[in-house]
Amino acid sequence: QVQLVESGGGLVQAGGSLRLSCAASGRTFSIYAMGWFRQVPGKGREFVAAMTWSGASTNYADSVKGRFTISRDNAKNTVFLQMNSLKPEDTAVYYCTAGADSYIGSGSRNYAYWGQGTQVTVSS
Repeated sequence: QVQLVESGGGLVQAGGSLRLSCAASGRTFSIYAMGWFRQVPGKGREFVAAMTWSGASTNYADSVKGRFTISRDNAKNTVFLQMNSLKPEDTAVYYCTAGADSYIGSGSRNYAYWGQGTQVTVSS
């Protein structure tokens, strides 16, 4: 099993920045990709960004391209999501996810492990 723990959420004004972190533990050798989804009440989880654990490939939702950057620190088994130029519509619970293969697409069912989520609120 793999455990994922997110941190870094909070309240920020529109135009501001936040950096989310996700620390993986357990059978981390089985992780081939990590990513982020977000969810607002009453809606399904929305893909945000993902990357292969090697760092060779990344994928972003159109809504965050140019504003968000996903990165990782392999030595610490941690993935980050740097969020700049935040908008009120970015308000959501952000979930870290990890996959047992190199899939980095937008299908949430293709990811095997999930964190508990961290709230991001962007005020206008």
